[in-house]
Amino acid sequence: MIEGRLTTLIAAEEIAARIEVLGQEIREHYGDKTIVLVAVMRGSFMFLADLARAISGSVEIGFLGVSSYKGTSSTGNVRITHDLGDEIAGAHVLLVEDIVDTGLTISFIRELLEVRKPASLQLVTFLDKPVNRTVDIPVEFVGFSVPDHFVVGYGLDLDQRYRNLPYLAIYHPGGEEK
Repeated sequence: MIEGRLTTLIAAEEIAARIEVLGQEIREHYGDKTIVLVAVMRGSFMFLADLARAISGSVEIGFLGVSSYKGTSSTGNVRITHDLGDEIAGAHVLLVEDIVDTGLTISFIRELLEVRKPASLQLVTFLDKPVNRTVDIPVEFVGFSVPDHFVVGYGLDLDQRYRNLPYLAIYHPGGEEK
């Protein structure tokens, strides 16, 4: 059993409002082009669903599964758990990530997808944690920048727990859950 307590960092209402604005910014950037949203599973699924609804016009969706975390720490090794089912050559691809932390995972994914020759490849992340960045990568669209805490909720997990929270919380190891 995972013991710890949670404190709210970003409320559900604040998340919803920011995603609406982000959807408008993205559509403005791409104009009337079809955007292929490639969600990095599993953490980005809630963000993807809300973001896809916030982007007007033509949107397609694909899924890419990767793994690099065990517990509260990155292993440093990125592995593909589920590859895209559709071709992206010539498409305007927008990677949808839950959190950009060290940048290692998204750097690996960008390299993997660049060789498939999309017309463009950019990144939108729900959360950006630049304090931990070890790889210099461009992040074109950011929902929220967050401090150096382990966060859960709104799709982000701790060993598969807490994904279902409608808000973002800081996880504090030990003690009672709130």
